[in-house]
Amino acid sequence: MVSFFDTKIEYLRGVGPQKAALLNKELNLFTYGDLLQHYPFRYEDRTQFYKIKDIHEDLENVQVIAQIRHVETLGDGRKKRLVAYVYDDTGELELTWFKGIQWVVKKLVKGIPLVFFGKPNRYGRKISIAHPEIEPLSQSAEDKSFFQPVYSTTEKLKAKFLDSKNISKIMEGLIALAYPQIHETLPAHILDRFSLIPKHEAIKQIHFPTSVDLLKKARFRLKFEEFFFIQLRLLHLKLSRTEKSQGQVLNQTELLTKFYKAHLPFELTEAQKRVVRESYADMKSGKQMNRLIQGDVGSGKTMVAFICILIAISSGAQACLMAPTEILANQHYEGLKEYADLMGLNIALLTGSTKKSARKVIHEMLLSGDLHIIIGTHALLEDIVQFNNLGLAIVDEQHRFGVAQRAKLWAKNERFIPHVLVMTATPIPRTLAMTLYGDLDISVIDELPAGRKPIQTVHRYDKDRLKVFGFIRKQILEGRQIYIVYPLIEESETLDLKNLMDGYESICRAFPEFPISIVHGGMKAADKDFEMQRFIKKETKIMVATTVIEVGVNVPNASVMVIENAERFGLSQLHQLRGRVGRGADQSYCILMSKYELSKDSRIRLETMVRTNDGFEIADVDLKLRGPGDLMGTQQSGVADLLIADLSKDAPILTMARDAASILITEDPNLTQPQHGMVLRQVRAQKKHAVNWSRIS
Repeated sequence: MVSFFDTKIEYLRGVGPQKAALLNKELNLFTYGDLLQHYPFRYEDRTQFYKIKDIHEDLENVQVIAQIRHVETLGDGRKKRLVAYVYDDTGELELTWFKGIQWVVKKLVKGIPLVFFGKPNRYGRKISIAHPEIEPLSQSAEDKSFFQPVYSTTEKLKAKFLDSKNISKIMEGLIALAYPQIHETLPAHILDRFSLIPKHEAIKQIHFPTSVDLLKKARFRLKFEEFFFIQLRLLHLKLSRTEKSQGQVLNQTELLTKFYKAHLPFELTEAQKRVVRESYADMKSGKQMNRLIQGDVGSGKTMVAFICILIAISSGAQACLMAPTEILANQHYEGLKEYADLMGLNIALLTGSTKKSARKVIHEMLLSGDLHIIIGTHALLEDIVQFNNLGLAIVDEQHRFGVAQRAKLWAKNERFIPHVLVMTATPIPRTLAMTLYGDLDISVIDELPAGRKPIQTVHRYDKDRLKVFGFIRKQILEGRQIYIVYPLIEESETLDLKNLMDGYESICRAFPEFPISIVHGGMKAADKDFEMQRFIKKETKIMVATTVIEVGVNVPNASVMVIENAERFGLSQLHQLRGRVGRGADQSYCILMSKYELSKDSRIRLETMVRTNDGFEIADVDLKLRGPGDLMGTQQSGVADLLIADLSKDAPILTMARDAASILITEDPNLTQPQHGMVLRQVRAQKKHAVNWSRIS
């Protein structure tokens, strides 16, 4: 039997099969439940009436009571328009219609007060409203709800009389049918604690609010519920994992003590020490660790990872580190090999480029246990890669491996699920981290190693190019090296390469006296490596590249990062690129080059980069500009599906909802207590409907 909320919208009065098909296609609305969750994106206050003398073009929408003085039709053909002149006791107003003229004329009845509603605009010295809504005074907002909802729609829907106003009429009918069917989804103790209004009342008020206060309460209730069920699911996953997933006890520290005493290259920051303590507590607990380490570019995540590797090897286990690209895997290998050699540990690199003969040796050494550390790409996931005793799996999630891929790595130990550390170099706003990684324990490295000088960032326009070139030349003569990065602008690889090559040629012309490297995604791995090695060895002074160097190159002598067409990059990408410099003792610089005409968002991005080096602050601005789905680069289930809550604005509600979910799951992990029956029903309903987090029933 189909539940009320799964009923197809074609059976709703005023819809029918044709309109239903359009709503399916245009707005992804299929059922009564979908339509009820098609919330208004704003509301029009129909209680306020303006006098004509007070109307000006800066007002959004105005409502006026006036009578018709004169109506005329002007122009011919496509230029034909209907103009009405209306008046009240303060002045006269011009109204214009370009479409539906025959239908509008019938409504313009002289001698009675009419209500007109629309956006005022100025034309010369006159104020005019184009296509205002018209109603007799008796049918106006006086006997309607406090606010009139405005729903998103499309041009195709409007053409079939499914504009916001008609959707509102359909919604009125649906609310009347649905109101008695909407059952409570949250237990009484949560409703009381957070002063939440009942679910059926929240649904009614979100569509047709009767006061500002009730609209606020409806929004709060629905946002809270949406977050609550996301967090409940994540916390339940976390609880199941910690209870069911036995972890190998890794508690020996002999190698770590030796490393601290003889080979630690610098004093750890307090943040690094804290994260090491948190990770060690997990590894020796007997429960499987599942921890996210997030920190800014250069904050020392890799050193924390190596310390955890030493604990694993001291305890008789092996460790692996998986990176998303060969460049990054190579960088990790080069960085860790230095320390592994000092400690007498065997380390190897396994990527798509590893030769067959070398692979055979690696596979044998892994299986025998002689290979302590393996660094690699997706190649680590192949079935042929078997470990003697994988105890620690580290995932550098620069571009997010999928959960299924990570799970393949966990299956590499039949006796114990390996401890897992996920590292991310892109600082994630707390709200997003709680939602994306809510089933992981989160550690944050929120300070940079001592001695690092903050990178100075400036924004320059194309007209300043000669001055910028002069600065670059001065830096090279002082012994420094330069990155110049070009964006991937076109969809076509051929055009992208042309953009880069044009840039390369202009740099060669500007600096004929200096050797220059070039690196881009279309090059063979060996050629890329050759060019990078030349730069690392200081044989070339300038590296012209696309964003392939966003990750993977660590050149302490490079002190200037020039980003061409910086307005074309996202904030997190700009921040990652900037992190390629500032790795040595010298003062480093990031120069953002752009054209003069910039969109509002582009200007905010560039101003943010100039203002701050704090990756977490940058991530917050990015979240506000782009939204969570874009920020993570993939449609993350549970983030992109938010129907009313907003991760960039509703952090306090998310925190409250997570606290409530945490208390409930701690007290009643399996939701067996009678007072939590409605929560259990909702959780089961969500499993059936994976698309939306918050169903109505």
